Amino acid sequence: MELEWLIHDRERPDLPVGRERLDSAVEAVRALPLSAALTFEPGGQLELSSQPAGSLMECVDTTAADLAAVRASLGAAGLAPVGLGVDPWQPPRRRLREPRYEAMEAALDRAGPAGRAMMCTSASVQVCLDAGEEEPGPLGYGRRWQLAHLLGAVLVAAFANSPFQQGRRTGWRSTRQQLWADLDPGRTLAPGSGRAPREAWAAHVLDTTVLCIRCEEGPWDVPEGLTFREWIRTGSPRPPVRADLDYHLTTLFPPIRPRGHLELRMIDAQSGPDGWLVPLAVATALFDDPEAAETVYRAVKPLAETAGSLAAPRNPLWTTAAREGLADPELRAAATVCFAAALPALERMGASGAVRDTVAAFTDRYVARGRCPADDLPEPGDLTGQGLLTDRSLLTGPSRLTGPVPPAGPDVPSGPVDRPARGPERLVAGPTIPPTPPRPGKAASA
Repeated sequence: MELEWLIHDRERPDLPVGRERLDSAVEAVRALPLSAALTFEPGGQLELSSQPAGSLMECVDTTAADLAAVRASLGAAGLAPVGLGVDPWQPPRRRLREPRYEAMEAALDRAGPAGRAMMCTSASVQVCLDAGEEEPGPLGYGRRWQLAHLLGAVLVAAFANSPFQQGRRTGWRSTRQQLWADLDPGRTLAPGSGRAPREAWAAHVLDTTVLCIRCEEGPWDVPEGLTFREWIRTGSPRPPVRADLDYHLTTLFPPIRPRGHLELRMIDAQSGPDGWLVPLAVATALFDDPEAAETVYRAVKPLAETAGSLAAPRNPLWTTAAREGLADPELRAAATVCFAAALPALERMGASGAVRDTVAAFTDRYVARGRCPADDLPEPGDLTGQGLLTDRSLLTGPSRLTGPVPPAGPDVPSGPVDRPARGPERLVAGPTIPPTPPRPGKAASA
């Protein structure tokens, strides 16, 4: 799985973290002996990408241990990883200065401001699951592909956790999902229906525009309207090679991305010490337990009528999920079946009592009441530090898996906090974080 986190001051999360302070905290985190790969997103969001695991509990245990170490390290600097789908306070400030992100910003700017907001202020929980088996049935790759694109809307609604942007309520439970829908449409859409999964994905890859053409020296070229298929046919500005195709795949951001496995990209980052655990456990149970997979497929199949012919995330089903969450009766009914199926499936899969209790608590608090985490967040107010995160459980608190997070030590200064500039200066880039190369086999992040 991949966990993205916003990094905020524990006492004044509404103010940006200073450059030197963040750089120092980043270096301390990088020194940790983590099992997961550690990278950073363009706006300085921290990302942990777990190693492939043989079971749900193996993934849970290693990820929980890594996250506990990261929380403790950041806590020593008076910082915390915050699980919200979109930063509720800050405008986009790109901190990473790499050719990839220079090109991405230029390309996405053509469609409007959503690209910068996605790059620099969003965070998610990405669950990675087996693509499936060759034979048909609940564990076959064809069924799992179809299930992912219908269940994905239910996951958007159930875990929506980003109702604010730059101090204002946006009208969406998942502003993050709305940002993705507003980006370059070809790059973020699911492949068209009507074809087998492999054929659909191959056509989608070839017919999506090239985000950038890499150069050894100088800025990368950012062509406009050049699909990969056309690049192959024309060979201009230079003939593409296999490495160009591999890189092109890392610039496609559909809600379900096939990469030898299925990468579920539609879930907002979750608040609290164990919030990330629920989407991981629920998605794994609903895809990997045959009984649960069959039950859930029957429950979500009727959603195809609401989705219509448009591709996710721009169809009516996904739009409603992002705006209404589980307040929508159809999505609430589907989620009720899904979470009810997940709990016994987790027991059959050998999930621990702590995992099952965490999922059950989420189900009782949200799904059973037609609510989502976004409904728990208070109004941002004037963002003086007495607004969104006065509930400390959104930042820290005891974990069912690893116990309480240690507070910042009294001998460790929390450091200065940068007050936001006014006017155009608010968009000036913040600290520059040196890049960390991704581990082999991991696609570069958005």
